[in-house]
Amino acid sequence: MTKAELRARSIEFLKGISKEDRYITENKLKDQLVSSSIWEQVTTIGLTVSQAMEWDTKPIIEEAWKAEKIVCVPKCSPKEKTLTFYKLESFNQLEIVYYNLLEPNPTVTQPMAKMEIQLLLVPGLVFDKRGYRIGFGGGYYDRYLADYPNVTASLMHSEQLVDQIPAESFDIPVQHIIAAEKSW
Repeated sequence: MTKAELRARSIEFLKGISKEDRYITENKLKDQLVSSSIWEQVTTIGLTVSQAMEWDTKPIIEEAWKAEKIVCVPKCSPKEKTLTFYKLESFNQLEIVYYNLLEPNPTVTQPMAKMEIQLLLVPGLVFDKRGYRIGFGGGYYDRYLADYPNVTASLMHSEQLVDQIPAESFDIPVQHIIAAEKSW
């Protein structure tokens, strides 16, 4: 399958999950993450504020705050196709931008350097066992990961796992995959 076909298949899967099964999966993913040694070893976490069919990251953000971890979320620069992460201390620091995305408001948040983010949760639609991923196609995370020095992980459902993704020279695999198995 091509990247486009794999992306389309995964989007169809994610859109077709019932609310109950989505809730179960998201809780499994959160529980696996927060009970992992990766989580225990870091104090600063970077992740997106999820939208629509993505796995809900708000409970993970709340768990991080409870554990007194620093949470950083990205702001996209569409013209340059780059990400800048900002420290998020409250959901009130978010603003709605293009495509109804929730991003940090730079007037009320503080930018964070890559070196300061100890764990980066990288979003994706399809993954392979080597850690390669297919996202939404903008290349934002591949650019960010090019010189990101710390730990990377992704959250996924086992239905999003394929044997191998056609990888390009600029694709950068994540180091850890946290997967929830099908339970329905």
